[in-house]
Amino acid sequence: MRLTIIHPCVGRRAGDRSYVRTWQMEPLPAATLAGLTPKDVSIRFYDDRMEEIPYDEATDLVAISVETYTARRAYQIASSYRARGVPVVMGGFHPSLCPDEVAQHAEAVVIGEAEESWPRLLDDFRHGKLEKFYRSAARPSLVKMMPDRSIFLGKRYLSVGLVEAGRGCHFRCDFCAVQTVFNASQTRRPVDAILSELRAIKDTRKLIFFVDDNITSNIAQAKDFLRALIPLKLRWVSQASINAAHDEEFLDLMVRSGCQGVLIGFESLNPANLAAMNKTFNLSRGGFEKALANLRRHKIRVYGTFVFGYDGDSAASFAPTVEFAQDHGFYIAAFNHLTPFPGTPLYARLRDEGRLLYDAWWLDASYTYNLIPFQPLGMEPEELRRQCIEARRRFYSWKSILQRGFDPVNRADGFMWRNFYLINAMHRGDVSLRDDYPLGDESWTGSFLPAH
Repeated sequence: MRLTIIHPCVGRRAGDRSYVRTWQMEPLPAATLAGLTPKDVSIRFYDDRMEEIPYDEATDLVAISVETYTARRAYQIASSYRARGVPVVMGGFHPSLCPDEVAQHAEAVVIGEAEESWPRLLDDFRHGKLEKFYRSAARPSLVKMMPDRSIFLGKRYLSVGLVEAGRGCHFRCDFCAVQTVFNASQTRRPVDAILSELRAIKDTRKLIFFVDDNITSNIAQAKDFLRALIPLKLRWVSQASINAAHDEEFLDLMVRSGCQGVLIGFESLNPANLAAMNKTFNLSRGGFEKALANLRRHKIRVYGTFVFGYDGDSAASFAPTVEFAQDHGFYIAAFNHLTPFPGTPLYARLRDEGRLLYDAWWLDASYTYNLIPFQPLGMEPEELRRQCIEARRRFYSWKSILQRGFDPVNRADGFMWRNFYLINAMHRGDVSLRDDYPLGDESWTGSFLPAH
């Protein structure tokens, strides 16, 4: 049996093969799927972000992992294969959020996690009895999860190793699709399996990114994991909720295990906005200032993310937020507009209030990256869009980069300090490159072929 795994890009401007470099990390879902595939299946993998897809290459089945931002491009790819008589299966976050939509473009849809569903799907396909939907009865164990990175050989990804230690998050932030797909729960891999994976890649990856939705979702389990990491002498970063910054033992273990920085969703400086997004825990135990002081004392760098467009936001919300990120010497930061993803409480609320500007923004040919897909209350959509772009430009100005580069925390480690300037320069270039980026390939001239 011949299987082709495809990782779709977000989109592509007509006649342009270049792509946003900061988006070119290893596609871990593809390697995870390859690792779950029986050894007697021949696998080919193509990354649409950096190479042409050989549609005429012989294959029996195509598998595509789909996110909401890549849905339109994934449907283009699926139609190109279907026109050649090749069946397509899809899984990932977007199929889990919109299974009926995705079913129009795929012969089979995996809803939720693949650890149990994928082997069953392949067996059904071999025996000619492929079902339309595959879903696990409960959250599957991650015991057998071991990504097959051999599919990445010869491809030019960023030199960061992506590793998944746990999946899901216990919080219920109203904008987050993670809590919708995993029902505000988290599962974790066995520590020995993670350590085995890390030992196999640590000599070729100078920095490890634990892609967990929230590595601190279960503090007690996370502490045991960090203790096990200490002997490996890694450099690592991950995503964390701010509550972990108030646990001294956890902060100490983070440093001893090699943590170089954490991505924290600050989201807003406005307490009313935090309440609206169900994230008031951000302000507990002394709030941002206390948490940041604790992180700074342990020399843990911060990637801060902020979102604008909640009802308490106005044009006056942006400048203080950028100044906050600069004053605290954030290593990098993101200033994004609110995006209503299907299946989230946010999407349902904006739909019920009649504030969505597109039936399905991710499929609309007129929608491009950075456009606002809903009607904010405190400003017009175009003003929200413009202010987000200006916030990024200000934070990634050369003056800001140089000032933050000499922050004592950012230069506490030589490796991270050297890479600070490269990473910030890349983000500076992306401010303009991402603006108005199309969803789907503008050069594609086909039409969506419905799946049977």
